[in-house]
Amino acid sequence: MPRYNDPPCPCGSGRSYQRCCGPYIRGEAAPPTAEALMRSRYTAYARLDTHYLAATWHVSTRPASLDPANDMPVKWMGLRVIRYERQGSDTATVEFVARYRINGRACRMHETSRFVREGGRWFYVDGLVHPDRN
Repeated sequence: MPRYNDPPCPCGSGRSYQRCCGPYIRGEAAPPTAEALMRSRYTAYARLDTHYLAATWHVSTRPASLDPANDMPVKWMGLRVIRYERQGSDTATVEFVARYRINGRACRMHETSRFVREGGRWFYVDGLVHPDRN
């Protein structure tokens, strides 16, 4: 059970932030898989850590600036990984559903993200957002 000062990780792994995404976001370790990178990026969105988001976004698709706090007041509510698939040693996809609230309204984002590994590090490339079926 997490200590009082060691809250659960927002990525939904069931581990504490300090033992899950924290070391990646603080730069103490690199995520070993594309799924771990995707989970840590979700956590970075939840914590509004634009530095980590930019650093883990592939240079070929990274936006010029990131400011999720100014886009809309979003509260991230949960993450469910549906599928993680490696295509060779240096590419992978992760399909997930992220739940969030925006202006009090419950929403969900269903995406299949593409990742590439370069120089031993995983990077987010882009994602296909699936239409909402609600």
